[in-house]
Amino acid sequence: MALPDDVRAHCAEVAAGARHVRIEEDAIAAYAESLQPVALVPATDRAFSLQLNAINFGSGWFPTLRKLPGLSGFRTVEAGLRAHGPFSPEQLGGMDQTTIARTLNQDPDHPLMALYAKALNEIAGVEPYGDAVQIAEQLAELPTWHDPGFWKRAQIAAADLTTENVGRLTIFADNLVPHVLKLDGLLRFAPELDARIDREELLEHGSPEEVEIRACAVHACELLSKRLGVAPRALDHWLWNRGQTPGYKALPRHRCRTVFY
Repeated sequence: MALPDDVRAHCAEVAAGARHVRIEEDAIAAYAESLQPVALVPATDRAFSLQLNAINFGSGWFPTLRKLPGLSGFRTVEAGLRAHGPFSPEQLGGMDQTTIARTLNQDPDHPLMALYAKALNEIAGVEPYGDAVQIAEQLAELPTWHDPGFWKRAQIAAADLTTENVGRLTIFADNLVPHVLKLDGLLRFAPELDARIDREELLEHGSPEEVEIRACAVHACELLSKRLGVAPRALDHWLWNRGQTPGYKALPRHRCRTVFY
C-alpha cells in the first residue's frame, strides 16, 4: 500500500472508532461552500525547502521560543534559516545545537535545538527523487520523519519539492488544521478534552486523544476533498491560512511535544 493510502486507511479506521473526537458529517456540505481558495506559492529553492521541512516541527515548544516581532514560532524558525541557509551537505552533517541555536537566535540549551541539529544531520547528502509519493516514502525512512499512520512531515516536504502526483497526498496532520476544524464546528471534542486544551495542558504523543485529533482531521478533510473536488494538499493550505487569522490564533490549540509536527 502506498504511503498516502496507508494514511487514509489508518485515519478512517481511527475516526470510525473515536471516543474523544467526532466528525460532524452533516456539516460537511455547508462547510465546503464556506471555504475560500488560497493560491499556493511553489517553493523555488529545493535545498532550502528540504532543510526547512527537516526542522518543521516542535509546535509543542513554540510558546517557549524567542520569537521575532510579529512572527509565529514557525515563521521565526523559517526567518532564521532563510537568513543563514541553506547549508551545504558538509555543514548539515556537522550541525550541532549551538550552531542551529545561533542561526535561529535561540538558547542552545533549548530542547528543540538538539532535535533540530539531529534532524539536519539526517538529511546531509539526501536528495529525494521521483514523484510526491516516492519522495514522501523516501523521507519517511529517516528517524525523525518516521510518523506511522500520518507521515505529516514526509508528505508536506514532498508537496514542497514537486508537483508531480501531489494530488495523491493527504492533508498534513498537525495541530493547526484540527484547531480550525474544531472552531468551525466540523470537529467536536469531548468536554474533558476541550478542558485540557483550554488549560494548555500538553497531550502525550501517541495518546488516544492526540491520535484521534489528527486522524479525524485527516478523515474530515478527505470528505471535504471529495465534496469539493479539490486535492487534500490544496485544502490543507486553505485551512492552514485560515488558521493564521487572529480569531483562530487567540484560542488555545492542542499542544504535543514531538518531532513529527
